[in-house]
Amino acid sequence: MARKKNKNKATELSVFKGREAKLNRAIFQSLSLKSPQSIYEIHKNVRTINGLRKVHYGNVNKRVRALKESAYLRIVSIQNTKAGFEASLYELTNKACFAMILNLTNIDEFLSRIDEETALEILTIFLRTLI
Repeated sequence: MARKKNKNKATELSVFKGREAKLNRAIFQSLSLKSPQSIYEIHKNVRTINGLRKVHYGNVNKRVRALKESAYLRIVSIQNTKAGFEASLYELTNKACFAMILNLTNIDEFLSRIDEETALEILTIFLRTLI
């Protein structure tokens, strides 16, 4: 199967590549609409998305935990469920919000819109993170 070309030339981040990309996007979308949520609530919301109606709870659970390990999600509190168990409530981190914005951004268009001073500030931030 031929690889799809990115039509809008947006930045393609690893969190939005590969097999898990669609589920990652759906989890981010669910948490951006209503946050914090338990894995069960995220799963319920993800299943309303076309193409993910048959996604299993275990797959969502695995993805949420992997996104937490990658610092895209964080646990904000623990909630007691009706069944008497404890469930972690998750929300997006600033890193996840930034990734979502970068994923939608056309870098060429972005660079044409910023001025020299803003470019210097962004460059300084990037260099600080690399050092």
